Amino acid sequence: MKAIIGGMADRPGAANCLLKALRVLLRHAVDMGLIDDNPARNVRKFKSSSEGFHSWTEADVATFEAVHRRGSKAHLALMLLLYTGQRRSDIVRMGWQHVNGNLLSVVQDKTGEFLKIPFHPRLVEVLSAMQRTNLAFLLTELGKPFTAAGFGNWFRDRCNEADLPHCSAHGLRKACATRLANAGCTPEQIKSITGHRTLSEVARYTRATDQERNAQQALVNLLKSESEHPCPTSPERLDMFQKK
Repeated sequence: MKAIIGGMADRPGAANCLLKALRVLLRHAVDMGLIDDNPARNVRKFKSSSEGFHSWTEADVATFEAVHRRGSKAHLALMLLLYTGQRRSDIVRMGWQHVNGNLLSVVQDKTGEFLKIPFHPRLVEVLSAMQRTNLAFLLTELGKPFTAAGFGNWFRDRCNEADLPHCSAHGLRKACATRLANAGCTPEQIKSITGHRTLSEVARYTRATDQERNAQQALVNLLKSESEHPCPTSPERLDMFQKK
């Protein structure tokens, strides 16, 4: 097992994903009595500095919308991904049967988590303009629902058309969480939209945003403190600038 994972040292992210899958598979084999012990249990993961999928910036979203205008299937996909924060495996199963007033009911494919997500006004506008000829929101060119993998490949091509090769469907899930964090939402509130089960998963998505927001607030607090308790200017510092 160490040789298999160690042989993927040039691809630490892929190695860690394989190790995670093997641990689950072999644990099941132990439960079934097929093997006595799980050989993947004590194999260490690689340390990885990768932040995973690129989180779309506001500029990325604007660029995509400039190429794929409202009324296109690509724009609809963008709106669903960005304003529901769900995985592609959930997006492809969404349809009119999941709409209940101003709520979208979602049972997540990966976790089985049941969510009721309020509609964002922009998503309401886009869906209201659609013809209700099919239950599913998104259909292939053959008029059938996408598979998760098929949708991912199709959306990858749409990103490439917008000259956004670094962007992906999953990156919009991260962008949704980032927007919520920027709006001051608590981790629990973000979880209620994205369906993450633990706070640590949410923190992984919003770490950079939290740092920037906290740094901005720290500066606001510092400036407020300085205005209330002004410090005398140091003569030595003034002399230093005068010499320059």
